[in-house]
Amino acid sequence: MSAEGPPAVDTEGARPPEGGGARSALRGETQLPPQMHVFERDWLSANNILLKGRDGHVLVDTGYSTHAELTLALVAGRDGLDGAPLALVVNTHGHSDHVGGNAALMRRYGCPIAFPANEAPAVARWDEVALLYDYAGQHVDRFRVDQTIAAGSTAVWGDLEWRALAAPGHDMGAMVFFNPEHGILISGDALWRDGFGFVMPRAIDPEALPATRGTLDLIAGLGVRTVIPGHGTPFADVDAALARAYARLAALEADDVYATRHALKVVLAFHLLDCRRMPKAALPDYLARVGFYRDLNAAVLRLSPEALAAMLVASLERAGAMRHDGDDLVA
Repeated sequence: MSAEGPPAVDTEGARPPEGGGARSALRGETQLPPQMHVFERDWLSANNILLKGRDGHVLVDTGYSTHAELTLALVAGRDGLDGAPLALVVNTHGHSDHVGGNAALMRRYGCPIAFPANEAPAVARWDEVALLYDYAGQHVDRFRVDQTIAAGSTAVWGDLEWRALAAPGHDMGAMVFFNPEHGILISGDALWRDGFGFVMPRAIDPEALPATRGTLDLIAGLGVRTVIPGHGTPFADVDAALARAYARLAALEADDVYATRHALKVVLAFHLLDCRRMPKAALPDYLARVGFYRDLNAAVLRLSPEALAAMLVASLERAGAMRHDGDDLVA
């Protein structure tokens, strides 16, 4: 899930197309090999990376379920498969904005799903708390994992060798994929140009923030020249992005209340991107009913549902991530 950055949502300077659209990432500064194509999505759906190879075409991450039909159209189009089969879907991690098109792609192409090994058991038992699906008010069409990807393993996708590296923090089972030849990192939500995906506060998961620092240290030592993030445009200013990420992490480490408020704002902003609007009067009940908000609030903030709703609305409005339209809250 996206939207990292104080006070609520960081759009990295420019909003991608509205309504679940996509644009092709320009190569320019990033110098991507010709067999790589990045469909840059919006903040509800993660970017899709198509790797075209002689042994079959591979798609990394599949967007949110609301946008599944668009994902199918993009993948099938002229910049995508253009009539060719899809050999494999790979996921960086199990969050809803990265796996929401898995089921639709399986039905269309009959392709297997490859998934980080540490998180695959949660999919097998469809643990909607661990995966932050229903527990966080999000929907994913159920899919199965056919192959697991072990940390430290290598695979050839798009005629390029990729190293699978554990990248816990935002998601404790997440992976990044690194191609040493070109210095390309498919980073998922572990590193963006201006941050990374939200991280659970210490009161909920005491290992998440230290793991995030370990992942940033790992990335810093790889010699990355180009990052293809889960959200936003591919970029080459890797050292500057890491410096911003470390600064963001230090702020989260310093204040568990701030980290908790931030996680709640991010997930609510994400929900509004999906539903587009909701009655303001319904928000306190929603926050009391959905486990993610209820549990984080109970562990750290201890606000009434009404006070929590007022705090989140004010913060998201200040960030420009929410506005009022009559009695409704609008993304």
